[in-house]
Amino acid sequence: MNSILIVDDEASIRKVLKIFLEKEGYSVSFATKLSETYSILKKKDFKLILLDINLPDGNSLEYLKKIKNLNNNSSIIVMTAQDTMTNAIQAIKNGAYDYITKPFDFDDDFINTIEKAVKNSIKDNKIEKLETDIKKYDIDSFNIIGKSNQMKKVFKDIGRIAESNHTVLILGESGSGKELVSKAIHLSGKNSNKPYIQVNITAIPDDLIESELFGYEKGAFTGASGKKTGRFEEANGGTILLDEIGDMSFDLQSKLLRVLEEKKFYRLGSQKPIKFQARIIASTNKDLENEVKKKNFRQDLYFRLNSIAIELPTLRERKSDIPLLVDFFLSKYLDKNDSQKVVSNDFITALIEYDWPGNVRELENAIKKIVLMNPDVELEKDSINEFLPKISKKINSNASKVNYKKFIENIFTNNELPKKDLHKSILGKVEKTLIESVLIKNKGDLSLSSNELGLTKKTLLTKINNLKISKKITQPS
Repeated sequence: MNSILIVDDEASIRKVLKIFLEKEGYSVSFATKLSETYSILKKKDFKLILLDINLPDGNSLEYLKKIKNLNNNSSIIVMTAQDTMTNAIQAIKNGAYDYITKPFDFDDDFINTIEKAVKNSIKDNKIEKLETDIKKYDIDSFNIIGKSNQMKKVFKDIGRIAESNHTVLILGESGSGKELVSKAIHLSGKNSNKPYIQVNITAIPDDLIESELFGYEKGAFTGASGKKTGRFEEANGGTILLDEIGDMSFDLQSKLLRVLEEKKFYRLGSQKPIKFQARIIASTNKDLENEVKKKNFRQDLYFRLNSIAIELPTLRERKSDIPLLVDFFLSKYLDKNDSQKVVSNDFITALIEYDWPGNVRELENAIKKIVLMNPDVELEKDSINEFLPKISKKINSNASKVNYKKFIENIFTNNELPKKDLHKSILGKVEKTLIESVLIKNKGDLSLSSNELGLTKKTLLTKINNLKISKKITQPS
């Protein structure tokens, strides 16, 4: 029988996990602190260790290497109620198979994670290659906010690739946080104390971009009065982000491909190669595969960049993160009294109804503006109407649209639906609701209602009788 060790100091957590896992056919053992875990692992092997982060005698993330060495074939799933980007990245980076948050949903995803982890051997797990030392860096300097499943995957991806030196491609719409993810990869890696250079391709004129990237020697061209160090040379040993690489000229793409393949480049006007040892991270909001088809982007460069890709979700795909982001931006942008504003439920609900085409950047700018312009301590939906009229107009437009899918779903939650003649029953409910609504709107006026519905007055009266619509509705007020 496959054995699992649960390491958690909360008795209730141990109990519910034991009941669930034993029901699934696993043998379960317990430990309540790190020292007890060490003793148990010296005596017995386990297929899986479910490991809480905060234990009475220490933070388990700091001791993952020791735990792995004691039980080398175990997969480790880290558990925590403190669901942060830092914990997610460090857990995966330090060798955990996966990272899950409390409270648990004992659903198919949960049991699939357990089954995969049990089958997985740490010896065969690529994550074992990641270093276990925790880098001391200022997490606030690049904090990525999010607890949605989409963002948890991004955090795990960062942890998996942080210690390697592979080229990374970050894909995502404008404002989705590509620069933050790039910085997180750099600061989570082994060269975090080395230079981090960010170059926005679109911000540099085409005739200057090559000299900006590679530098030049004195006299390389008219106006080159001295030697200039390029951004690639500045990044040596660290990381360089080529932001919006989809806008790079075709000619420069060829030179970048050469740098990737040969690990060297030349300053303009020089025959002496400069060795290049830095991680290249590229980001774009364009569909590079489509750009390749249109002959705007080199296929060989695309394949080279796309070997490791992180695709960022849009804000509309992770709306559950909006309350967290709002709270973060409210703490970032304090009012004139250096106090943080509070928000009402209808304020958050309204923001969630908006689709945020500008993603997190648009949300940040909206919060910044509303904090600056609104003197009230509490932000309500009326604050959006007054200070963010374009967003308010779109929210109200969306609210006025009928969500037919939701409407049908609500009908099917009705326990009184018949087992037969379902089509007739549902159409009857829809028709009755429609006619009642029109009659109420027109204050019982049959002529006006029949004309609006496209029915004769006689047909409308027949339907009122057949659908048993209250006579009170048809009495003009």
